[in-house]
Amino acid sequence: MTDRLLAGSRDRRPIAAVVVLALVLAGTLIPIAYLVSVSLMSRADVGAGLLVPAHPQPQNWVNALSGGLLQGVFNSLVAALAGAALTLVIAVPAAWAITRYRAGGRTLAATVLSPWLLPPIVAVIPLFTLLRSLSLNNTLPGLTLVYALSNVAVAVWLLEGFTRRIPAELDEAAQLDGAGGFRVLVSIVTPLLAPALVAVGIIVAVLNYNEFLLAAFLTQSPDAQTLPVVLTLMLGERITDYGKLAAASVIGLIPVFAAAAFFQRRLVSGLTAGSTR
Repeated sequence: MTDRLLAGSRDRRPIAAVVVLALVLAGTLIPIAYLVSVSLMSRADVGAGLLVPAHPQPQNWVNALSGGLLQGVFNSLVAALAGAALTLVIAVPAAWAITRYRAGGRTLAATVLSPWLLPPIVAVIPLFTLLRSLSLNNTLPGLTLVYALSNVAVAVWLLEGFTRRIPAELDEAAQLDGAGGFRVLVSIVTPLLAPALVAVGIIVAVLNYNEFLLAAFLTQSPDAQTLPVVLTLMLGERITDYGKLAAASVIGLIPVFAAAAFFQRRLVSGLTAGSTR
């Protein structure tokens, strides 16, 4: 009797897993599928609340590409990737110092993370003033620098768990061979953190790519505006072409999905490598 109950419970587990997976996939893919559908709709179809376009309008994609969309995507990619790289350059030594040398005691990591939890709007005016004093206001390098510094806290917090897993014996062996602290960090620690750097870099890059508030306040010219800002400019005061806006949104999603598909294995391996803190 007990064996039958155990066998029945084992049979139900795959079914429950399939149901949960199906619900997660539906919740993820249905909004994207509807966004693609809207990108092919006319204004009349959108106003009628149709799920599928009555007469597909591929011209919406042409109209979306005719504006400054590609420039916005390019600016977002540059700011996201360069900002993530600078964030890692700062965060790796910081996380290493906190975990290995106990820099700042036990509360430094939480103290560094606390400003990141504040609403970004509180930093807009100080950042605007600082960038203007550095002649970087309304420029892509200035926005990239802001992205790099604003995400250092979360990158340090994420990397802290990875750095704790590196055995201290490796440091001691390298120091016995005459390696200094910087050499240990560059030649031993950083290569061991490669999966973690990929995972954290992707997370930070996606945060930068999706950021809107700082980009809206700190960039005004089309040469520096990012994708979220360009999308908001497509919203008309009276009449909005939702088909064009949806097509532009789908185009903006392509780099994120491509990166997720390409780095999927490294992202998963990196996150699981630091699961034990």
